[in-house]
Amino acid sequence: MTFAKRMIRLRRSLGHVFAFGALAILLLGATASAQAPGGDGRQATPDLREAIVDSVTATLNESYVFEDVALDMEERLRSRLEAGDYDEHDTVAGFARALAQDLRDVSGDRHLGLRYMSDDMMAEFMDDEDDPELERQREHDRLVKENFYFRKAEILEGNVGYLRFDQFPRASLAGPTATAAVNFVAHTDALVIDLRHNGGGSPSLIQYIMAYLLDEPTHLNSFHTRQGDSIQQFWSAPYVPGPTMEDVDLYVLTSSNTFSGAEEFTYNVKNLERGTIVGETTGGGAHPLSFKVFPSLNVGLAVPYARAVNPVSGTNWEGTGITPDIEVPAVDALERAYLEALTAILEDKDDEEERFSIQWVIDGLETKLEPVEVSESKLDSYAGQYGPRRLWVDGGQLLYQREDGPVMAAMPMSQTLFRFEGLDYFRLEVVTDGSGVPVKLVGHYESGHMDESARTDE
Repeated sequence: MTFAKRMIRLRRSLGHVFAFGALAILLLGATASAQAPGGDGRQATPDLREAIVDSVTATLNESYVFEDVALDMEERLRSRLEAGDYDEHDTVAGFARALAQDLRDVSGDRHLGLRYMSDDMMAEFMDDEDDPELERQREHDRLVKENFYFRKAEILEGNVGYLRFDQFPRASLAGPTATAAVNFVAHTDALVIDLRHNGGGSPSLIQYIMAYLLDEPTHLNSFHTRQGDSIQQFWSAPYVPGPTMEDVDLYVLTSSNTFSGAEEFTYNVKNLERGTIVGETTGGGAHPLSFKVFPSLNVGLAVPYARAVNPVSGTNWEGTGITPDIEVPAVDALERAYLEALTAILEDKDDEEERFSIQWVIDGLETKLEPVEVSESKLDSYAGQYGPRRLWVDGGQLLYQREDGPVMAAMPMSQTLFRFEGLDYFRLEVVTDGSGVPVKLVGHYESGHMDESARTDE
């Protein structure tokens, strides 16, 4: 798919007025240093460089969310242009990348971007603007192939729901898929929503999903637009099909890549005290944007034109990100949130079988998050044949095999108890005599069943 097509379809997917995150990514960081499709193309003459600076700064002065920052950005670009700092950039693509970097250096705004667009890209962009319904259908078809970025809907052991979705497409497109995903986990005792890979999207899907988590329509966020000094409020949807989950414990997973619309969702949850945020501080982008093209100049500009205003905090997460309630590396966030959820669930359980099953999972999670160290000399002492079971050490790792079954690495849960990746229902205990010599193995099963194998190689 061409760059222009991606821009058009993505913009319409996210919503033209309050486009978040993903469109900006096409105009910022990673793409800013890459070659534009088809090469760098048009040469940047002195007159053209000046015209680009004139057009970009005029647009920013007119529309950028903070007027004083727009003036600061203009001063930076004009002073560098006058000093000849841009003379080394002899293509529009290279010049646009340099301007984009200066704009971000002054503003600190990760939604702000500028990049080169070839004549073909510009023509395609402008032509497709004339047929929004066709483009909407094409965008729908593309999102279908991505399952509207809903990646996982699962019920974890202990009746904990898990949802992962990596974008917020418009609710008008993604609503049915979101409904199916949320309804699938509707009867769980806790819910984990994974936004660690979510770069943003449309407020409409945020409003839609939040409605499942609240007991009544709630004011979530507002956008204050500089031009016209206007404010637009965003509330959770008044109706969603299927059961709601307003009383279910909620955990939201974040990373440094959680950005924009995904941050709004997280910020809503935090300020409404609706759930617990687990993971890393988020990326820090709170400004909705519009996209302006300059066909005669071969550049396109992403312009953050408004700021989020949370009704609880009175501010937003721009430039700071959202600090989690439980701060852990993103890679550990799911296990930590799952542990927190199960611990809370366990407190409300009276049935002994249920309690045993939940505690089994908790014990495994705790040792994943805080691995136990067992000395190699002790592991060596465990090596031997125990009837059909065998233990041995290779490269400092205790290995286990039962008869002709697969060889598995034994992961310590204590000095004598071991678990196995991919075999969550089984654990192995080494039993020693009074002098510390291993005498048997005991297999422990999630059902509560145990079996023993005495040592047979002495």
